[in-house]
Amino acid sequence: MIDVAIYGYTASAIAFLVLSALLASAWRGRQEGGLLLLASSLSILWSVVAVFQATEGFVSSVYLFAAELLRDIAWLIFLMVIVAKARQKSFPKPILWIIALSAVIISVVLGIATFINEAQSQGDGFRLQVFVFLALALCGLILVEQIFRNTSIEARWAVKYLCLGLGGVFAFDFYMYADALLLNTLDQDIWGARGYINTLIMPLIAVSAARNPQWSLDVFVSRHFVFYSSTLIASGLYLMAMAAGGYYIRHVGGDWGELGQLVFFFGAILILLVVIFSGQMRARLRVFLNKHFFNYRYDYREEWLRVIQSLSEAQLDSNLKTTVISVMAKIVESPGGMLWLKQDDAVYQIEASWNMPDNVSCRQDENAELVDFLARRKWVVDVDQLNDDPAAYQHLNLPRWMCNIPDVWLVVPLIIGAEVALSSSGGGAPSSAILGFVVLRRPRAKMLVNWEVRDLLLMTGRQCAGYLALLKANEDLVDARQFEAFNRLSAYVVHDLKNLIAQLSLIVSNAERHKDNPVFINDAFTTVENTVSKMNYMLRQLRKGKSHGEDKNNIELNEVLAGVVKRHSKGEPAPEFISTDADLRIIANESRFSAVIGHLIQNAQEATDASGFVRVSIRREDNHALVLIQDNGCGMSKDFIRTRLFRPFDTTKGNAGMGIGVYESREFIRDIGGQLDVHSEPGKGTTFFIRLKTHSDNDGQQRAMGASI
Repeated sequence: MIDVAIYGYTASAIAFLVLSALLASAWRGRQEGGLLLLASSLSILWSVVAVFQATEGFVSSVYLFAAELLRDIAWLIFLMVIVAKARQKSFPKPILWIIALSAVIISVVLGIATFINEAQSQGDGFRLQVFVFLALALCGLILVEQIFRNTSIEARWAVKYLCLGLGGVFAFDFYMYADALLLNTLDQDIWGARGYINTLIMPLIAVSAARNPQWSLDVFVSRHFVFYSSTLIASGLYLMAMAAGGYYIRHVGGDWGELGQLVFFFGAILILLVVIFSGQMRARLRVFLNKHFFNYRYDYREEWLRVIQSLSEAQLDSNLKTTVISVMAKIVESPGGMLWLKQDDAVYQIEASWNMPDNVSCRQDENAELVDFLARRKWVVDVDQLNDDPAAYQHLNLPRWMCNIPDVWLVVPLIIGAEVALSSSGGGAPSSAILGFVVLRRPRAKMLVNWEVRDLLLMTGRQCAGYLALLKANEDLVDARQFEAFNRLSAYVVHDLKNLIAQLSLIVSNAERHKDNPVFINDAFTTVENTVSKMNYMLRQLRKGKSHGEDKNNIELNEVLAGVVKRHSKGEPAPEFISTDADLRIIANESRFSAVIGHLIQNAQEATDASGFVRVSIRREDNHALVLIQDNGCGMSKDFIRTRLFRPFDTTKGNAGMGIGVYESREFIRDIGGQLDVHSEPGKGTTFFIRLKTHSDNDGQQRAMGASI
């Protein structure tokens, strides 16, 4: 029995050590918190002294008496302060010092008296000790009763575990010392059980401390820890009970005892596994623990991290919609749900479903009343509460499709931003914009939907609405980019058509004067043939959805540049071509490259008077070819070059220009691995620098040989 007592008081010392560590780390200097920490620390001292006394083989000594007296007085002072707070009265600090000093004096006096009468276990010292502790236990019970009585019904959940724990300790002490007074001796079995009794009350005190923020205590007990610990303890108790049952079966079963025991054990373990992996049982246990052991139902830090992680890990595609449903369903242990989102025509349609039917059909305006209610009230609609008390929801009529689904439980609005509704008087009143709503199924375990659940669902709905709005914006951006690409390609085609029309217009304007000239007729047919070829090329580009970059081949720059200069020689000033190096080759589409150079030459001619010059020159620089297009025309400012020259659809030619020529030229040169730069000064002219990487047949042969090796 002594060993059992040692283990019990050791467990008590460890339990109060853990409690004291939690209280000390979270104490914010308030009176109640300091007294609770003091009482817990003295309980450690008392438990350690009791362990020492048990190892020595006796249960009474002056040291144990003093330690227990200090512990009891500390708990009584703490309870008196709680009573004073419950009665809305302040407890003066000088009285605390008087009580503490009196406790020390009483401990010394009674300790000396006990030490004198130590040898006479039935003498006056023992009786005095029993009377003192009986009085302290009775005072403790009275204070616990006063705390519970003076606490409002709404606030009793915060102190009930403290009252149960300390009330149980003082009641057990009263029983032990009353028994000692009647029998004139202290029962060692009862004394040995005190360690276990004090160990059991520690969690109750910790829960009460966590539920009373006015004590300046922030005791944190992980919900996962409590959940899995409770599951483990319950499983252990179940296995112990099954072990006792198996032993009984084997004992009374005779010849069939061993067989029956094996079958019983297998069935018991199978049932335990089924219960452990049952989602309904786990949900019931989680609801029970959150309801009875925590002041808030949710660990908001953990919940918010889970929501953000789930949403951030989801891709911006249709899977995000299912993720939104599962994120919100997990908050209330719901096994499924559906997502309804607003369409472009302001109609709400089902977009995703999770463990609920997705073949729901409804009229165009069937959800209007529900959406209007969600926008005005920003409420989570509880269908059960709506059926029981329609007035609380302004007699809201749910859509017919929702009434036809028996498992519908909650409707959570997805609120995004705010929009302004104009009133008849011309003023604007802000109202929430409802992006959609989530419909959730009934949970596995019955759950009370209180303000905490509603607030968390609403905030999660806002977060989910932001992600869904981002998904919608992303989808719209993809569509806009496709239209932009098509529009840009159309602009390129229109730009090229403008040039072709200019060539054909030149033929038409000169046809009356030169229609009998064979040279003109040949040039006209050549121009028309070239125009048809270019238009067929543009049609191919439209079919492929690309503006350039196809049919690249090895072209010789001198030949191409000379041909472009010749075609623009009829304009003024006529361009001149200067080449210092021969056999400069690049890989590019010849038609597109000629159009780019021709456009730059034409721009130079339009910016230069007839008396000026336009020069196209080319030279070699290492393994690059440098093409320069120079003029001494009006020039451009640095600000114009930086902000407008390369901006698409920005033109200085009015309706005559498209504003994409220079931009398209730069993009094409970049596409073939080149670089386009420009230097210009107002009134002095402009120079375009085109740097292109040269190519030779030897380069292709070397690459082919390297690939074969």
